[in-house]
Amino acid sequence: MKRRDRERIDDVEVALIAIGSHLARGGLDDGLVFDAIRIRFIEIGEAVKGIDGALLNVAPEIPWQEIAGMRDRPTHHYFDTSHAILQATIDHDIPLLWDAVGLLREALAGDRPKG
Repeated sequence: MKRRDRERIDDVEVALIAIGSHLARGGLDDGLVFDAIRIRFIEIGEAVKGIDGALLNVAPEIPWQEIAGMRDRPTHHYFDTSHAILQATIDHDIPLLWDAVGLLREALAGDRPKG
């Protein structure tokens, strides 16, 4: 059964919450935190790959293709995953992604049948 956009957006939000929780336990120098966050980036990338492109267009400032690619790098090149890149993504992109999740939810709510 194909997952709907709403479920995939939920997946992104759950992963973002988990990343925040992991960071509250420690920084990326902690191997468990690093691994846990890396897995959540894989989940975010996989979820974004499945969201309809027309829906993603409501937040064109977000580099959706790069986010979808976040799944590929840690999955296929896990020994090359850099702490610095993950930290930069956390610092710069996570806040933008939170905003984008809100925009996607608003767009989906606007598509609901009235009544």
